[in-house]
Amino acid sequence: MVLQIIRINARSKLHISVCPKRGSMSRHHTPSATTRSIIAALAAPPRIEALGPIGRRFLHALRLIALHERLGRDPVPELAMRLGSIDIAAKALILAQTIAASWPENITVSRFCCRLLSHDEATIGAFVDAAAQADRVRFEAVLHGLIRADRMPHLWEGALALTAAELRSL
Repeated sequence: MVLQIIRINARSKLHISVCPKRGSMSRHHTPSATTRSIIAALAAPPRIEALGPIGRRFLHALRLIALHERLGRDPVPELAMRLGSIDIAAKALILAQTIAASWPENITVSRFCCRLLSHDEATIGAFVDAAAQADRVRFEAVLHGLIRADRMPHLWEGALALTAAELRSL
């Protein structure tokens, strides 16, 4: 069978249409419960609680930066106040700018109060957490196929600088 259409309607009901392979009789097959649960899990956005503390704080900063950019204001004073350090605020802003320059398209961020992550936020949080744990292999695996290899060192260095600033403030 070939999966033809996956659609989520306004009430968050998952609709799946399955069509048989070419050459077979055309009859409608409903997917198994396992298939439906896998598709539902893939459709569910990740939550911010799934990230480590440094990844969560950076996404908090990234959302603040996006909000201030939209309003045409400097984010550093509020970042410094909310993150507790001008050093952390500066490192977060530098990393956000590095990500924006490296990302293949505009970065999508969720609303400031939302606990659900956009796909971009989930990826960014995962690579920041990998850098916070000094796990270069996981860092590169998260970004493989999304970011050009020559841009990864800048992201790695920015994430490490943010992590160092966070640890110095403890």
